[in-house]
Amino acid sequence: MKKIFTCIICPNGCEITAEVEGQELVSCFGSLCKRGEKYVKQELYDPRRNVATSVLVENGDALLVSVRLTNAVPKAKIFDVMNEIKKVHLIAPVIIGQVIIRNVLDLNSDVIATRKVAVKSK
Repeated sequence: MKKIFTCIICPNGCEITAEVEGQELVSCFGSLCKRGEKYVKQELYDPRRNVATSVLVENGDALLVSVRLTNAVPKAKIFDVMNEIKKVHLIAPVIIGQVIIRNVLDLNSDVIATRKVAVKSK
């Protein structure tokens, strides 16, 4: 069975054709760099995604702070991770890089703030 992938590892965005039999990758062509085949294997055997969202902030000069994961997590766990993030409410100040949830769901990834939120001025 042929499967078509658009590689997202580098800016080339190669269209990669993979021939798959059962669970085995038989051939792979169309990538302009060596990372394309590695990407296809990851997508076939252990698809992972990163998450970027926002968290509520109390007493801040902004109502929300943007957050992201430090490492991609298994695609099947994205909704579980989002449910954990939804439980969090922060109190200002928040600093860039602040760990919001350490090792979320034991997936070897922290949730960190990607912007600063200062305390709301009176």
